Parts: sequence; C-alpha cells; structure tokens
Amino acid sequence: MAVDSADAAEIRSALVRLRRTTGLPVAFGGLLESGRRQVRISELSGTATAALSALAVTSGNGLGGRAVALCRPCAVTDYSVSRQISHEYDLPVAVEGLRSVLAVPVVVRRRVRGVLYGALRTAQPLGDRTLSAAVAAARDTEQALLLRDEADELLAAAAPRAAHAPAHDPAGGAAWEQVREAHAALRALAPRITDPALREELLRACGLLAAGTGPLPGPRLAPREVDVLACVAAGATNGTAAERLGVGPETVKSYLRSAMRKLGARTRTEAVATARRTGWLP
Repeated sequence: MAVDSADAAEIRSALVRLRRTTGLPVAFGGLLESGRRQVRISELSGTATAALSALAVTSGNGLGGRAVALCRPCAVTDYSVSRQISHEYDLPVAVEGLRSVLAVPVVVRRRVRGVLYGALRTAQPLGDRTLSAAVAAARDTEQALLLRDEADELLAAAAPRAAHAPAHDPAGGAAWEQVREAHAALRALAPRITDPALREELLRACGLLAAGTGPLPGPRLAPREVDVLACVAAGATNGTAAERLGVGPETVKSYLRSAMRKLGARTRTEAVATARRTGWLP
C-alpha cells in the first residue's frame, strides 16, 4: 500500500497527541513503505536536527525495527548502550541527542502500518504510564487509518454498483440491493471520519447512490434522520443502527420518529418507501 499524504497527516497528529499525553519532548514516526519491510521516518515533532528525517528503519533492526518485527511496543533506557536492540541507527539517534526511547507499532488489520516513537534526551526509565499513553496514541491512529481504509473500500465498491444499477427499476433487483447496502454503510461511516474532505467525498457518494438528481421537493430530512433510515432500509434493528452510528438506541428512535413525522409515515417500512420515492434513499 502506498503511503499517501492523508495517512502521513494521521502520523503527524499522533505525534502531537503522544507528546501532549506522555510529556516526552521528542516524537517522530512514519509508515511502512509499499512492498518493503521498512518504515520511513517522515514526521518529526520536537526534534532539534534533521538527523532522523527520511531514515529507513528495516524490520528487526534498531528499536523501531524490533517493534515492527515483534508487533508490540518496545523501550530502552539508554539507546546507545542497550543490549536489547541492534545498533544500525546509533549515529542519527546520537546526533539528535536521544537516550531513553520508546517505539510503538501502528497495527491495522493485524498488519504493521507504521511506528510512533517518543524520546527523552536523558537516560531514565520510561514508566508504565508513559508507555500506556504512547500506546493509546497509536491505537487512535490505528482507528483513523482503519476508517480511511473502510471509506476508500466503500467508495471503490459504490461507484460500479451505482453505474450498473437498473435505472428503470429502483424498487427491486439484486444490483439495487447492493447499492442500498453500500449507501447504508457509507452513511454510517461518514460521521466517524475526522477528515472533512474525505467525509464530504463520502457524502457526495451517498448522494450519487440515492437519486440521480438528489431529493425531490418536499420534506427536508436532517442528515442523522437519513442515516437512521438508511440503516433501517438495510434491515437493521434500532439496536444495530445505534451500534453502526455510534449513538444510543433511544437516539435512533428519536431520529426515526422525527423522520416518520416529516414523511407522513405511520410505520418504519412506510417511511423507508417514502424516503426512496422522494429521493432520500436509493
């Protein structure tokens, strides 16, 4: 998988969180290069030199390479003399003046995608609280990268489904059922995306999957009301819809009641049918 600017931005954000939550003055990190077992250090925070910039860390080598190979956090109290790691990268670490260093792998779908480092310029043990905070920063990054992967996959799947869905029979057909499933998944995922550009792209895809020209004149539904109706249209119960949307079941019921009232529907099935007829759902 190629490293893109959006993924790199997630690493930059993670380094800011890592420094803030751990109190470590230096943080750096990078992502696994496509087709290679090495991490390229691309993001620096709090460094005094460029010694670590663009450094390629091979799996198994140094502290970060050990974290990649073992797929778990690693730390040393004094990098240059530690017997726990190999020492291919002693020179850039020494130039930057780092002593105590930790490395936490970023793992998405059981595959290492990158490494976050935190460091002190003095040789002293890094306590459990510091390591736990660094791990938490990595977990946040993992979730962000996973959401981006899911969004990209849904967008890629949605485009051909929309293109090949039957134009004259929107009420039935296996192709349209796939379109509706993709629409519900995209609507549920969009609010969890923190990247505004990607979130907007997802919502545009939702619009393409619904009606070709968008909702017809009539009742105006709030975005969350459409989210709930999309889940219901895909066969989800209120509880399942709540899990997908990250809200409580009572909140789902509230949005559903509001949507039904606006659409003049007496049942959830009628609400879905009306929403489809008026262009809010595919």
